[in-house]
Amino acid sequence: MPSIAGGGRGHLFAAHRGAIWWLRRRQHPHFSSLAGGGRRGDAPHLPVLIVGAGPVGLVLSFLLAKFGIKCAVIEKNVKFTRHPRAHFINNRTMEIFRKLDGLAGDIERSQPPVDLWRKFVYCTSLSGSVLGSVDHMKPEDFDKVISPISVAHFSQYKLVDLLLKKLEGIGFRTCFPSEIGILTQDVGLESKILMGHECTSLQQTDEGILVGTSVNNGDRMLERKLHCGILLGTDGARSTVRKLAGISMEGERDLQKLVSVHFLSRDLGRYLSSQRPGMLFFVFNPGAIGVLVAHDLEHGEFVLQIPFYPPQQMFEEFSSKVCEQIIVKLVGWEPADVQVLDIKPWAMHAEVAEKYISCNNRVVLVGDAAHRFPPAGGFGMNTGVQDAHNLAWKLGLMLNGVASPSILQTYESERRPVAIFNTELSVENFKAAMSIPASLGLDPTVANSVHQVINRSLGSIIPRNVQKAVLEGLFSIGRAQVSDYILNEKNPLGSLRLARLRSILDEGKSLQLQFPAEDLGLCYEEGALVAEDCSQKTQTGVKLEHSERTSREYIPSAKVGSRLPHMLVRALPASSEGVFSTLDLVSVDKLEFVLIIAPLKESYEIARATLKVADEFKLSVKVCVMWPQGSADVEVEESRSELAPWTNYVNVEELPRVSCNSWWEMCQISRKNVILVRPDEHIAWRTEWDMVRDADSEVRGVFSQILCLNCHQT
Repeated sequence: MPSIAGGGRGHLFAAHRGAIWWLRRRQHPHFSSLAGGGRRGDAPHLPVLIVGAGPVGLVLSFLLAKFGIKCAVIEKNVKFTRHPRAHFINNRTMEIFRKLDGLAGDIERSQPPVDLWRKFVYCTSLSGSVLGSVDHMKPEDFDKVISPISVAHFSQYKLVDLLLKKLEGIGFRTCFPSEIGILTQDVGLESKILMGHECTSLQQTDEGILVGTSVNNGDRMLERKLHCGILLGTDGARSTVRKLAGISMEGERDLQKLVSVHFLSRDLGRYLSSQRPGMLFFVFNPGAIGVLVAHDLEHGEFVLQIPFYPPQQMFEEFSSKVCEQIIVKLVGWEPADVQVLDIKPWAMHAEVAEKYISCNNRVVLVGDAAHRFPPAGGFGMNTGVQDAHNLAWKLGLMLNGVASPSILQTYESERRPVAIFNTELSVENFKAAMSIPASLGLDPTVANSVHQVINRSLGSIIPRNVQKAVLEGLFSIGRAQVSDYILNEKNPLGSLRLARLRSILDEGKSLQLQFPAEDLGLCYEEGALVAEDCSQKTQTGVKLEHSERTSREYIPSAKVGSRLPHMLVRALPASSEGVFSTLDLVSVDKLEFVLIIAPLKESYEIARATLKVADEFKLSVKVCVMWPQGSADVEVEESRSELAPWTNYVNVEELPRVSCNSWWEMCQISRKNVILVRPDEHIAWRTEWDMVRDADSEVRGVFSQILCLNCHQT
């Protein structure tokens, strides 16, 4: 993918005027699947309209509101789903949630105790033989060495509830179709989540996008037009926005079809809590095969994933009664209080949108609308939230006239390679999960081959009910491989298979939960940053090859494009703030860059130039002076005189762990470096002070490149 972060220096003010001109100019782009041209008419207008009120859309609306961007959200459903869906929140997403008015703390207090979900369990039934288990939490996860916060296990619908409360706290209101009459003006739409509004059409206008919606008003459907400058599609894997914009998906489809059964059973929850707690239970027995996700053992909330093979097996055949029978087979005894709440079919895909930006920067895909992963590893929602975090600050600067519209293209150039990499990683992790049943004689590829043979050879000849009987008969023979008769230590074949399974688990080659190297070590190679010379690159960021599964440890790095490494620091002179993370140097309440320097004369010179040039760019920049541990308050007074007349700076004292001498050494760089951090906590520029000849010119060029002010308008 070619870089779009324009090179060169200077031409700042001409480029700045170009950005303002873009925001005002008339546009007539061609939409292959949209009606073109025209005016908005009397449709109410918003700078940004978000389609889809899932976690990604809600996070994006929160961030935009914090950055002063007026927006609203439309959601096709009349009420929010209570199906648990996603549940694993990785380190990087939890770091982002720390900044959303304490959302991460709310999650930590509300989630189940970690000892109830830290393991994956492999068994013949939930009350039968345990074939093996894997503990996915390590001591460093609790010590918070590499991150100020740990991963979490929290159902998606509960996360949505918390996000809605956070949005209410900053002025958002959820509105239902019955209230449509009072929301006819622009001001009436701002900071609203409009339920029951399904996006049905997109039309280009001179000023943006005219969005047609179908409003579910209970007994009848109403048509309503809304107008926006930017349309953000956060409407999930089957995105309507993506389809209307004519954006195709690339990758593998239908890796597996499954039925998802959401049910409650406090009996089962109490039993598993006391006997064999875990997050995922992989159950293999002659009667049934399935994966049980324990969303909340304390409250007995579960989702059972069952593979099925249409057209021989039809979704409609999975009634509540049939699902209860399968649950009993997998449990090994009959819980008295099983309550099936919801049954949904779904297909597993591994796809990424061919592009994220369309319609002259007017339509943007975010989250599952832009990528669909297998659930192995929990990359879906986490990647989507991180998409939103990457996009929000760029939208904020662009809509405030500070950055060029071309900065939106850096959202695609940074996040699309991440999605491609995460697709490959989740497929690899899914295959690792399948290695367990394969080791027991239940190779899923054989089941898929049998299904394909039946479809090809019998599909047009034999009635479906006969095909179903043949398929299920063959599957029954296959499941006999995990009968007690075969799968025991006294049976030579069973003993061999059990040894193979244990080897897979012990070597870390089964399904994994955490990927710290990819999660925290992600590094953008190009985009809204000043890339380092190839000769200086020591890591390959999102382009790195899939390494050995057992060596995926995160190594802190201050490479351009990487996340700012975490270390605990303390403000100087001592204040009531106490100890905090280096990540907290970046504000979430305003669009602000952070320049980190050591207390060196030459670095102060670059800091002064940065503050001066930032004023020219109408940018907010804070300087952080990183002092060695044990620095005296009298020493840090130096910053006041060196940075005068600017006051937007903070002195901090590094608090390294015993194993690390300083923050700079942890980052594998010298104190001669200065580091510019973006509002999304990724490093945009790094240099050593002795490499800078003209600080003003250097910094001016850096900001021009980050803000894409020298890029050609498209």
